[in-house]
Amino acid sequence: MSGQRILFVDRDGTIIEEPPDYQVDALDKVRFVEGVIPAMLQLRDAGWQFVMVTNQDGLGTASFPREQFEAPQALVLQVLGSQGIVFRDILVDESFEHENKPTRKPGLGLLMPYLRDRSIDLENSAVVGDRETDLQLARNLGCRGFRLAPGPDTWAGIAHALAAAPRTAVVERTTRETRIRVAVDLDRPAEPKVRTGLGFFDHMLEQLGKHGGFALDLRCQGDLHIDEHHTVEDCALALGQALREALQDKRGVSRYGDSVGRGAITLPMDETLAGAAVDLSGRPYFVFEGQFGRSEVGGLATELVPHFFRSLADEARISLHLRVQGENTHHQVEACFKAVARALRKAMRREGRELPSTKGVL
Repeated sequence: MSGQRILFVDRDGTIIEEPPDYQVDALDKVRFVEGVIPAMLQLRDAGWQFVMVTNQDGLGTASFPREQFEAPQALVLQVLGSQGIVFRDILVDESFEHENKPTRKPGLGLLMPYLRDRSIDLENSAVVGDRETDLQLARNLGCRGFRLAPGPDTWAGIAHALAAAPRTAVVERTTRETRIRVAVDLDRPAEPKVRTGLGFFDHMLEQLGKHGGFALDLRCQGDLHIDEHHTVEDCALALGQALREALQDKRGVSRYGDSVGRGAITLPMDETLAGAAVDLSGRPYFVFEGQFGRSEVGGLATELVPHFFRSLADEARISLHLRVQGENTHHQVEACFKAVARALRKAMRREGRELPSTKGVL
């Protein structure tokens, strides 16, 4: 389960333009920054929540009476709310810069509840502001930071970077038995690159990337002088973790996939038929139906084929059903990998930004 991503947003100079006197104390000073509303709507639809974090120098003192702040603030919230943009929290520091209070950005005094809340994914959250202090706040939080003009970032670019980011992951797994590095990019088809020391197993893993429609680069050094078990199992675990991490919060995915093709109820390979169905449910489960004609093919024990997919399902946290029938063992094993790849391709396909679950999480 992924945590909630938060966009910590400055107000003056970020949501609304900052006037020459640096104080929005009248309604006629409220001017929204270009592109802020469509960008925040895009981020909202991508599952982000918003927290406003703003320094308001001397708010409540004679230099900045509270009523001069409240009317413009109410207008800002009303306009954004009318477009469906609401804030989870509004945090205002009222001190002067020279007071050096811990509640003033880039200090974390106002944000301590978010540091303690384990339901928040701080690492994948972000800060947007118009000053160096906003970037420092991001560093203090341990998340990504964006600075608007006069910096290089625009609201459109920020929304693209955060909401339409490519689904990639790199996993390195090292044990006394294997050393594995696997990289995936779910949104970029590419020729798979696989090297495990087992030629036939390499060919099977290539089927997952090629027919799954995603870039796959997997390298493994394993204790093949003992047997192939550790290499096959650990490759499945590392690949499963990479798929899980690349899928992020699974917002927008189809979720369900199968190997049904045009005019066929399963995936055929000569005399062999294999069928697979996948649910990116977050609940690992594996069911296998079939018998292989030989105990080994291409140096790979066929008993490890269902074991590979069970390990993949466990670490990817997916429900996977797989069945195969046929006479040629090579065809049977290869059809299994191709069927699972085709099912994953459908399940991982983006269809929008909705989360396909009534529970609100996957």
